Amino acid sequence: MKRTRAFIIGLGAIGAAGLTGIWLLTAPQRIDPAAFDGLSGDPARGERIFHIGGCASCHTPPGAEGEVALGGGRAFVTAFGTFHAPNISPGPEGIGGWSEEDLANAMIEGVSPQGEHYYPAFPYTSYARMALTDVVDLHAHLMTLPVSDKTSVAHEVSFPFSVRRGVGLWKRLYLSPHPVIETGDPQIERGRYLVEGPGHCSECHTPRDAFGGLKRGRWMAGGPNPDGKGSIPNITPGKGGLDWSAADIAEYLKSGFTPDYDVAGGQMADVVQNTAFLTDEDRAAIAAYLKALPPLSTQP
Repeated sequence: MKRTRAFIIGLGAIGAAGLTGIWLLTAPQRIDPAAFDGLSGDPARGERIFHIGGCASCHTPPGAEGEVALGGGRAFVTAFGTFHAPNISPGPEGIGGWSEEDLANAMIEGVSPQGEHYYPAFPYTSYARMALTDVVDLHAHLMTLPVSDKTSVAHEVSFPFSVRRGVGLWKRLYLSPHPVIETGDPQIERGRYLVEGPGHCSECHTPRDAFGGLKRGRWMAGGPNPDGKGSIPNITPGKGGLDWSAADIAEYLKSGFTPDYDVAGGQMADVVQNTAFLTDEDRAAIAAYLKALPPLSTQP
């Protein structure tokens, strides 16, 4: 009887230790507040980050026209549920009460001001590579934009994915601030920052595994569209990929015209609307980065 009781107590202790370990592993991480010392946001510089980040493309309500209105509304249908882009305008229904630190923790760590994990439909896995100064500048720009009173739409996620704490384990596998491609060439490194960081191009152009993480071994090689409609093209310089010159890529990002005199359509039309605001030097850097990627064939 004593042995049985000791065994049960031992199992309970092991279970409690395991639950404690999981709780610690899944805990949201925050940026050290001291990292913000001396930083001051510049709205003009932040506007450039706003465009390369494609903020308006996701957070503008469908059918909205005219001035920027970041009331949210775009739906992202995935195998894990349907996620809705929230209101990020500088008002009570949006992020009007957020500090620079709140925005940085959201974008770089994927953590809300209330201390909850955000789902990775919000591409913080890319934004994690951003410089803190750029996030602070973006915050300054966002606070100059029109206020929307539109209420954010709740995500449609079923159990077990509805348990946000579990996202902490997912982050352990897939959230990293380290670059994927490093070359040492200043122009390519500049393009890498824009593509892998605020531009978050890999979120669409890199296929995902069963857990929704990006397959780094297939970086930018295209794959099925997450919403199940069609596919995202391979933009590596390999066979079946993007065989354009660097000048062709830069021009496409500026005007939307392909070397064959076609024009960007679908979601890429939104991307080009944003990259058109960049400097010629930034577009050339993006093109140089894409041309420097390891060539990969397109898989069915």
